[in-house]
This record gives sequence, structure tokens and C-alpha cells, in this order.
Amino acid sequence: MKNHGLVKSTVEPQALVVDDESVWVAENVTPVKEEAAEGEQAFEGYEYQLHQYSKDEYILLLDQRDKNKSDAILELSEIVAGMMEGA
Repeated sequence: MKNHGLVKSTVEPQALVVDDESVWVAENVTPVKEEAAEGEQAFEGYEYQLHQYSKDEYILLLDQRDKNKSDAILELSEIVAGMMEGA
């Protein structure tokens, strides 16, 4: 993963973009309106965190998230079953 840090754009970014090589993830998108300093133009647009993943990295990330969710659901089911037995 490559963290491009805080990025500014005059165009609102899509949350997820897939191209031939990478998966681009824009997070924490915030509208920004900055007043101009003397001799400069004002900025009105968006500010966001931008991360770039290779497609393989992103697939592995999604797989890990799915495993974590499955483990949490299984644990919750066991807790509920235990509560039902005690009721």
C-alpha cells in the first residue's frame, strides 16, 4: 500500500477507483474552502486521505476483513447460544 497522504482536489473523489494496475481508496473526504492570501487564488474543493493498493494487496485486505467478520459473527453466535441456554 502506498499512502499518498492528504490530497486536495477541485473535483469530489470517488470512494473507490479501480484501474489497470491499482485500487485507489479515498477516505475522510471533506469539502474545503480556503480564503486566498495576497497574490494567490482562493481554493474551493475537497481534501481527503488517498491510499493506493495493488490489486493483489486489496484482494488480501478484503479477504482478511471477511475472515475477521466471520470470526466475530461466530463468536457472537456462541455468546447468544450460551445466553439462551442460561435463560
